[in-house]
Amino acid sequence: MPRNVEIKAHARDFDNQVRLAEKLEDRGIEHLVQEDTFFNAPTGRLKLRVFGDGSGELIQYERVDSADPAESRYLRCPTDDPATLKEALTNALGIRGVVRKKRTVYLSGKTRIHMDQVDGLGSFIELEVVLDPDEDPADGVRVADELMSKLGIEAADLVKTAYIDALTTPQR
Repeated sequence: MPRNVEIKAHARDFDNQVRLAEKLEDRGIEHLVQEDTFFNAPTGRLKLRVFGDGSGELIQYERVDSADPAESRYLRCPTDDPATLKEALTNALGIRGVVRKKRTVYLSGKTRIHMDQVDGLGSFIELEVVLDPDEDPADGVRVADELMSKLGIEAADLVKTAYIDALTTPQR
């Protein structure tokens, strides 16, 4: 199962942090519009991501809720018929919620830097440091820590949970 080390953070100064990400990019930039429908799953999280062009992918992942850089294990299944897949999953599992966002992805070394504007939540930065099959997660944590410093991400900016949790959990 593929793995990465992830962090999610509130963007302190989104426009400036975008400029910093642009300087770190060395393998390309993608501009995406995404709608993630999360289903009630007994283990981990299960979402159907639909892209602006109508294509999609089913993503199952497991990650502990942690503000610190943490390992995530995931599976991705592309689909050219996300509408039918959504109907089947909705009938079988029910929908937990939907996350809509505009995402710019900057590829930097082994890391995907996501600059996200999430409907109803605001601006965020996600780092996904892709791990080789035998690589120690501590290596990914070191890369994430270094990139956090370069992007001006402070410990107080880190977010513990997924976007879906922030949208569906009552605030106190």
